[in-house]
Amino acid sequence: MEKKIRNNDKDYLSLFEEYLRAEIRLSANSVETYLSECRLFADYLELLGHSFLTVDSRDVIEYFVHRQLTGASQRTIAKSISSLRSLFKFLTVEKHRNDNPMEWIESPRVGRSIPRVFSLEEIDLFLNTIDTESSLGVRDRAMFELIYSCGLRVSEVVELTLDRVYLKESLVRIVGKGNRERLVPMGEEVKYWLKLYLKEARLKLLKHKKLQSLFLNHLGNKLTRKGIWLRFKETARTAGIDGKVHTLRHSFATHLLQGGANLRSVQELLGHSNISTTQIYTHIGKKELHRYHETYHPRG
Repeated sequence: MEKKIRNNDKDYLSLFEEYLRAEIRLSANSVETYLSECRLFADYLELLGHSFLTVDSRDVIEYFVHRQLTGASQRTIAKSISSLRSLFKFLTVEKHRNDNPMEWIESPRVGRSIPRVFSLEEIDLFLNTIDTESSLGVRDRAMFELIYSCGLRVSEVVELTLDRVYLKESLVRIVGKGNRERLVPMGEEVKYWLKLYLKEARLKLLKHKKLQSLFLNHLGNKLTRKGIWLRFKETARTAGIDGKVHTLRHSFATHLLQGGANLRSVQELLGHSNISTTQIYTHIGKKELHRYHETYHPRG
């Protein structure tokens, strides 16, 4: 697909990528999302004989209509609008264009769905399903205990290094989105498994290499996002529960709020820049209350 893009648009995409990484300091995943959407738009412009510098607002609107007609969801459209808005802001600020064709285009309202959350029983079932007789099993137990106990994102786990784990202080230092750092406390259960992993399993997996990454794969290299997803999927299937790795993070936040933690504290622990993002978990609590009422109340 990319070979269709005009050479000058390729150059602008390269400059835009540098801007996103160096100036805005977006995460690698966010940068790739923006670029992917912009490449799709560039391919569309190529078919029309347009480029980033010649397209106008009407062309942009027709593009989004085309995306909708070809099956793109409202959420995908909103993501595309956000990506192109950032692109054309960059092009105007850097004087490559005098006008911004995205200036009057609004994002569609996207309903925020309530995420799936594991019950405490499901958490115990999932973790106890892991076979800890092997080094990989001890690694998985320590890793998933950490994700749930500290509410971590998969990307944060992948990039976690030995020097950011403070077992004595029961803290872990996390570098989250936008390179924002936060200290998250650890409980005794996760400390137990981390100590066991670091003392025995990690040394066996390391294979005499020198690597600072906390979690390693069977080759002694840094464990990847895909590797974590695969291990979660296999364990969840064995346990007979349905969810994603991120469901552990959702469960962490929900269980804290249900236990009486205040919203601002949970926001800090999750590393949310805006408290409105954290508020979704209060809706999960309300959903649970409704479920209990329907189940146990005689008029439910």
